[in-house]
Amino acid sequence: MSHLLFEPISLRGMTARNRIWVPPMCQYSVESLDGVAGQWHQVHYGSLARGGAGAVIVEATGVVPEGRISAKDLGLWNDEQRDALSPIVAFMKDQGAAAGIQLAHAGRKASNWPEWGTDNDGSMSIADGGWETHAPSAIPFPGMIEPRALEDSEIEGLVQSFAESARRAMEAGFDFVEIHAAHGYLLHEFLSPLSNERTDNYGGSPENRARFLLEVLDAVRAEVGESVPVLVRISATDWTDGGLTLDDTVQISRWLREHSADLVDVSTGANVPAQIPVGPGYQVRFADGIRNRAGIATAAVGMINEPFQAEQILATGQADVVLIGREMLRDPHFPLRAAQALRYKDSATITPPQYGRAWR
Repeated sequence: MSHLLFEPISLRGMTARNRIWVPPMCQYSVESLDGVAGQWHQVHYGSLARGGAGAVIVEATGVVPEGRISAKDLGLWNDEQRDALSPIVAFMKDQGAAAGIQLAHAGRKASNWPEWGTDNDGSMSIADGGWETHAPSAIPFPGMIEPRALEDSEIEGLVQSFAESARRAMEAGFDFVEIHAAHGYLLHEFLSPLSNERTDNYGGSPENRARFLLEVLDAVRAEVGESVPVLVRISATDWTDGGLTLDDTVQISRWLREHSADLVDVSTGANVPAQIPVGPGYQVRFADGIRNRAGIATAAVGMINEPFQAEQILATGQADVVLIGREMLRDPHFPLRAAQALRYKDSATITPPQYGRAWR
């Protein structure tokens, strides 16, 4: 029986023990509101690593304060935040998982109320602790406050902010970084003609709309060096007429490959409201299209909940890695369950020895 899920995968100088990876999932759990990780993050990420995942990617982490989705998001714009992440990273790696972090700027979707813990939703006012939001153009996400269009000099500053956060990620011990260019956040907003109406070097043609992302990628690569993998998460389609299509994102992925990205983490949507046909594996075909047309490794994500489903995605060449999100929240030991279902001969090695009796 095939066991592609449990084959190691190497990207540059990193080898992950298997191809079941945990995607970034916002926790909205920084109670101090200063971007500094706390006890929740230690236990949460440690549990996911202990459960047998090949790699765990820490949630969207703001490269500047105003880049957070909410005031309860993680940040990596100062050394205190770096130092709080360092022991979490060490424990994740001690449990055998590769440790990654997603570097992000939420753009026009920043300054929101956290997803849970309050009766409020949508944009948080400045009076309530929110802040001015920024975007390629002064076009609000429906139901949210209008952002201010970024000046060229501010774009240059944000490129540097991504690079500085990547440097801190390396200092904290992370094995790789992921640049967030999906889900309607800032870099995606620049990529999509639905949210980018600029007429300068960062708007208009596909090449111009991709310029900011490629500048960020180049700056991050220069900071982390040649041995560290750099991933990019993209939304492969806006699911809306006039928005990004798979053909567009195949070309973007070719540019990402040329600028030294190692893997494209393929999601979809969230830049504008859209009717999305959600179902098991509904986004896998986009990972397949990018992998096989752009010639770059991909990760598939989106309602991948069953071991045989995950194995089939790899066995048919649709992706190189599967990202298991909500199912890992329900069961952090999904990798072991998958190993048993697929009759993987070394399944006992996936669980920590302290837990071995549970599976005998």
